[in-house]
Amino acid sequence: MIIAIGNDHAGTEYKFQIIKHLEKKGHTILNFGTNTNDSMDYPDVIHPTANAVESGKATLGVILCGSGNGAQMTANKHKGIRAALCWNNELVALTRQHNNANILTIPARFVSLQQAIGFVDIFLSTEFEGGRHGTRVDKISCAG
Repeated sequence: MIIAIGNDHAGTEYKFQIIKHLEKKGHTILNFGTNTNDSMDYPDVIHPTANAVESGKATLGVILCGSGNGAQMTANKHKGIRAALCWNNELVALTRQHNNANILTIPARFVSLQQAIGFVDIFLSTEFEGGRHGTRVDKISCAG
């Protein structure tokens, strides 16, 4: 699977470990995030990450910032993106099962590295249930 990943300075260390974990599992990574801890503007890396998922260049995405909020808000400006901010395993599974989220947003300052890697594994292995959830997901995007 091709996974797009983007992060600001608060998510750099987690990103490196997540990439290593995913590559060991045979995934291809498109890295749009910063590679340093120097302060930077998260939209500069989140928009390209969301574009990769929206265009189909990547199957799914993972984005990281301090709280996760700014990254999620930025990604969700893209019509074809459903980015979900998750901080526990149940939320990660439900956002895939019920909301067909295509980008996982991780609040790097509020979860451990071990949790973050676990979230990514759950996100990639959980399928969308469709059915009544599909009808709801189809109503998310605004016209225009």
